[in-house]
Amino acid sequence: MTSKTLRRLIEEKPFVTCPGVFDLVSAKFADRTTADALYMTGYGVVASYLGLPDAGLATYSQMLDRVQIIAQTVHKPLIADGDTGYGGLLNVHHTVRGYEKAGAAAIQLEDQQNPKKCGHTPNRHVISVKEMVNKLAVANDARSSKDFLIIARTDARTQLGLDEAIRRGEAYAKAGADIIFIESPESEAEMRKIGMALDVPLVSNQLHGGRTPILSQDKLREIGYRMAIYPTAGLLATAYVLSNIYSALAEDKPVQEPLYDFNEFSSLIGFQEVWAFEKKYASLEAD
Repeated sequence: MTSKTLRRLIEEKPFVTCPGVFDLVSAKFADRTTADALYMTGYGVVASYLGLPDAGLATYSQMLDRVQIIAQTVHKPLIADGDTGYGGLLNVHHTVRGYEKAGAAAIQLEDQQNPKKCGHTPNRHVISVKEMVNKLAVANDARSSKDFLIIARTDARTQLGLDEAIRRGEAYAKAGADIIFIESPESEAEMRKIGMALDVPLVSNQLHGGRTPILSQDKLREIGYRMAIYPTAGLLATAYVLSNIYSALAEDKPVQEPLYDFNEFSSLIGFQEVWAFEKKYASLEAD
């Protein structure tokens, strides 16, 4: 899927919905829905790939590997979490080029200090506005196409207050960001204030279990948002089901959770193509 498709969705659709994906199975399921785009969640990828918290522990190379393999698997545009750009200005340049080449339609860059943390956890600190503006200037120059979108996220709300977060959103838009992401507003009133203050495409992080209210898409659109990401819904649902099923198996109890059909799952991950290949080349294997 070309990145041009995501820009067109933002420009033409009243609202763009992006479920969070964290591995290849979740990406395949989300790709089959009517969602507009997919969001590769750093929180979920670090948890599923490394078994670690999203606290600046994953490297650029590890995340790029996930971007590439997910982007090559799905048909919908993929928005990829790029954390802080994994270092200074040269790192940001390298990261933007790498994510774009890997097939992402957009990269999310944030203004946290290193090591960064999940945006709905405590003890986050932000860099100066000037530092982030410089990063965005480099990111803007690094991309080979303007259709590869830059999402600028600020985590200033928790540490410095909503007004400072809005001020940063304005500065980041002027620095070349295509979409502004103000992390973790704590009420609908705060979200409405953001929507009224910023005349640029806004994304809401609808993180289940986080600080921000979960609102309907109609409500989000009404108060000024053009896009929503849902990073944790699929991950937490999967964790809940796995916890119950594995406990039941360990205790020799019947599995109570509904199970996805085995044959349908085999089809989802490509066994039909394997069988078709084996049938086509059966005579060669016989030789």
